[in-house]
Amino acid sequence: MILAVFLCTLVLGLLAHWHVRRTYTRNSRVPTLSGYTGAEAARGLLRQAGIHDVAIVEHDEFLGDHYDPRHKRLVLSSANYRGATPAALGIAAHECGHAIQHQMAYAPLQLRMATVGITGVASQLVLWLPLLGMFTGLLASSLGLTIMAAAWGVLMAFNLVTLPVEFDASRRARRMLDQMGFIQPGAERTAVAQVLNAAGWTYVAAFLTSLLYFLMYLLPLLTGRSRD
Repeated sequence: MILAVFLCTLVLGLLAHWHVRRTYTRNSRVPTLSGYTGAEAARGLLRQAGIHDVAIVEHDEFLGDHYDPRHKRLVLSSANYRGATPAALGIAAHECGHAIQHQMAYAPLQLRMATVGITGVASQLVLWLPLLGMFTGLLASSLGLTIMAAAWGVLMAFNLVTLPVEFDASRRARRMLDQMGFIQPGAERTAVAQVLNAAGWTYVAAFLTSLLYFLMYLLPLLTGRSRD
């Protein structure tokens, strides 16, 4: 069962990441008619939203774009910071969506931020406990299964809360880009939607992965198939 879940989640994750990279690359080839780069669009969107205390910084990690609420930084990869393509503008606007969520105290984002600490602990448990279990047999006991189920349950809940955060940011991104004229109706709007939808599937894959592992450790406890 463990091997089946591992292979299933591995394939799921690889497919999601392959899809987002393929979609991003395809929509990074043709510049938008507006000519705005991702950084320029982000500055305009934040200014329009009345946000003046978020720094926009460039880094060189491919598709490592993110909003850092702790330091109030919007981090864009070089391709998206300097790029003037539907993919670059879509991702930049998506991260602006997170900054707006932070400003308005969007409840799912606040909940996700509040659970980062316990999620970090859970991540360490699911990483190291199986290695310990290989030498001690801990995962064959109710205690080991309970710890693993609880840890994966925390990760599953975190990934579940992440879904509305990410989909809401993408919805805001599409609307803002349209309203401010950064993208044109038709092919550009479709390209932005494709990139953001593809990125959204990576979060769906993460949730399904955590759900499967949670059930894998929980079901033996419910059916009494563990041994102490």
